[in-house]
Amino acid sequence: MHGNGILRLFLIVTAITLLLDWYVYNGLRTIVYDWSSQRLRNLVLWGFLAISTGTTLVFLIGVSSLRTARGMTPFHEWVLSLFLTFFLFKIVFAIVLLVGDIGRLFYGLADQILHRGDKKGNSFIPARRKFISEIALVLAAIPLSGLLYGMFKGKYDYKVYRQTLYFDDLPEAFDGFTITQLSDIHSGSFDNSSAVQRGIDLAKAQKSDLFVFTGDLVNNAAWEIEPYLEQFRQIKAPFGQFSILGNHDYGDYIQWDSPEQKEANLVALKNQHKKLEYRLLLDENLELEKNGQKINLLGVQNWGKGFIQLGDLDKALKGVKDDAFKILLSHDPTHWVEKARHHQSKIHLTLAGHTHGAQFGVETAGLRWSPVKYIYPYWAGQAEYQGRQLYVNRGFGFLAYSGRIGIWPEITVLTLKKRVS
Repeated sequence: MHGNGILRLFLIVTAITLLLDWYVYNGLRTIVYDWSSQRLRNLVLWGFLAISTGTTLVFLIGVSSLRTARGMTPFHEWVLSLFLTFFLFKIVFAIVLLVGDIGRLFYGLADQILHRGDKKGNSFIPARRKFISEIALVLAAIPLSGLLYGMFKGKYDYKVYRQTLYFDDLPEAFDGFTITQLSDIHSGSFDNSSAVQRGIDLAKAQKSDLFVFTGDLVNNAAWEIEPYLEQFRQIKAPFGQFSILGNHDYGDYIQWDSPEQKEANLVALKNQHKKLEYRLLLDENLELEKNGQKINLLGVQNWGKGFIQLGDLDKALKGVKDDAFKILLSHDPTHWVEKARHHQSKIHLTLAGHTHGAQFGVETAGLRWSPVKYIYPYWAGQAEYQGRQLYVNRGFGFLAYSGRIGIWPEITVLTLKKRVS
């Protein structure tokens, strides 16, 4: 970001934040004005100002350092997350307070018109009611506590999602075959190696026949995975470990000193897959054999609507018979929507990730919602179209917002079953 851009951002964010700080501060004053302890009143009011202005200041410092940091680090994500958390708190508080203040204004105007009147020299607007400020505080505390929970607990609250998938033409030898899938590790965001290990141990404990990773090993740079190579290398499966690239793996979201440096980063990233002992599939396929029967595993480079479109499905299918049972690894589920489910050669199962489920949403027995659904119709879990199935992993890691709320980090365990007619 250039100097003028940083200055404009500084001025805009500072102005909005200071206005909100002033408004919320006055709302809090209404709550504490009759408290008997002056010290406690000061602690609440000055504590709010210190935390609010402090997070804003650190956020602006963090934004200004993004260029030299070559993308977001855990520090930048924490700074952004804390800023957004308190900003949302202030927005909700201010909205409720504003509704109450508008009500006071109209009441005062009506009182003036009807001559029920205020005394000379007094404001015709009645004083702010304490209970309105208390309601504002309670409602604002809901997103505040939720976002803080997501940051301190939710982002490492790994869940195993089990799904049995049925196929008419699955080779009998693969009936009951199991696959563990991880996606969107985003290793550059991790800030707790022990917590990451808990997720890896959970993946290992599944003891699946096959392990696949469906892209976004890093946020931007190949070195981000280096502190975690030994940990993720622990995941093994009898039929092997296979991987593909995601949109973040190409280094497109930061500025490099030269095209050669960016290309060298991609070469280094591919080498990291080797160190992990993952077979990286780049628009290619291979056969998995069990008891004399075979299925084909395909992997493509990233192909996403509105994102990088390097994946070549036709190239990945080269040499594969049309009637062969096929599993495709493709990072972005829009590839399935736009290409794979309509391809003349039947792709029985596509495994994807990318969406993270927006790292925010609700999944209960009666409700399944995330804001990402308005961008990706198939954003998590299983989908089917004319016998061609898709499974979208919710992601192992996190990006930008250093947390997860309601959409927990996922370890997928799929069981392939032959449908009995």
